[in-house]
Amino acid sequence: MGLIKEFKEFAVRGNVMDMAIGIIIGGAFSVIIRSVIDDLVMPVVGIAGKADFQNFYLGLTENVRDGVQAYENANNGAPMPLDDARALGPVLAWGNFISVAINFVILAFVIFVMVKLVNTAKKRFEEEKTAEPAKAPAADVVLLGEIRDLLKAQNRG
Repeated sequence: MGLIKEFKEFAVRGNVMDMAIGIIIGGAFSVIIRSVIDDLVMPVVGIAGKADFQNFYLGLTENVRDGVQAYENANNGAPMPLDDARALGPVLAWGNFISVAINFVILAFVIFVMVKLVNTAKKRFEEEKTAEPAKAPAADVVLLGEIRDLLKAQNRG
């Protein structure tokens, strides 16, 4: 029974819930970043190669190379999609690798910027907190101070 109790305490602890929320938000955020890469960045990069960048690959067997060549001949030189080439055999999908690497770099940069913004905001908040002027003493403390000063003045005179 102790193991179940410990597990419940672990599962409802704040850190676990924060981590779960972070994973869910991270998953949703990765879909947004993936869209930025696939829909905005890679088409621009593809213009330089005059093709779909993710579909740059090299057939590793004769069967794949022959199939790709036949596809291109039948489709006025249009390249065979990567998934179709993979169905024929092994391919070195270097364009897809570059797409994934660019995706990682952009995602890492976005996360870096987000962490930097949070740290800057946290630092400003802490500076504002320490820069607050000292609060005026309570009325009873001021009154006691005045009484002390009067008593000192009477004892001297």
